[in-house]
Amino acid sequence: MTTELVTLDIRDDIAYVCLNRPEKMNALNYAMFVAIDKTIKRIAHNRNLKAVILSGAEGNFSSGLDVKSLANDPIKGIPLLFKWLPGNANLAQRVSVGWQRLPVPVIAVLQGCCYGGGMQIALGADVRIAEPATKLSIMEAKWGLLPDMGGLASLRQIMPKDKALHLTYTAQVLESDQALNLGLVSEVVDDAMLRAKALAEQYKLTSPDAIAAIKHSINRSWSSSIRQLLSRESLSQIKVLLGKNRVIAAIRQTKDPKKSYRPRQGWW
Repeated sequence: MTTELVTLDIRDDIAYVCLNRPEKMNALNYAMFVAIDKTIKRIAHNRNLKAVILSGAEGNFSSGLDVKSLANDPIKGIPLLFKWLPGNANLAQRVSVGWQRLPVPVIAVLQGCCYGGGMQIALGADVRIAEPATKLSIMEAKWGLLPDMGGLASLRQIMPKDKALHLTYTAQVLESDQALNLGLVSEVVDDAMLRAKALAEQYKLTSPDAIAAIKHSINRSWSSSIRQLLSRESLSQIKVLLGKNRVIAAIRQTKDPKKSYRPRQGWW
């Protein structure tokens, strides 16, 4: 499936998603928010997928919000920010937290610039692989804005509060090694796409139901109470035990390492 602004290519049970507005360094206008949201929903319904690799076209991940585009058409800000309930995710937030809610691993390939809204999207991924020349910034304060795309859901789990506040106050642009030291990225390698593909192949060796349960439990329980964590772990384990992939995983370990997994259970 291809749209003008986002491409989705599925090969060998891996979804390759590319932000595709290279003439604007993949800056986010309203149409791009819509395209990303639709792509996430499409991926969520594919129970055969084992991983997602998210990247930007032509050497940049994303330069962030296309402020000029939205300033020229401010009416677009209404559907971008609207939500029926305060606790729900609006369109701007879904393009970040939507990746966390997918029941498969999401790997972000970071090259060139990863600023503002682009950084918020990358924070929604499970793993962020950056190349040495990548530059990253939580840049909203530069434009008199605050980060409001849901990236804080991940940021609060990977970085001390004082460091997160400093980066957000100053809109500091980080080199990839600095981002690695702060936890904003998982790895820095010369070829981020090659490394992402290797990780995706590694994840494919694990039961897709186990992967979905692990991601669901960790993301939902990381900041919750111990009682909520224990309850969620038990319920997720029961769901896994009811599926055939748990049996297949045992067969792969003891008899036939190449036996194929069944599609992921539907309730994830």
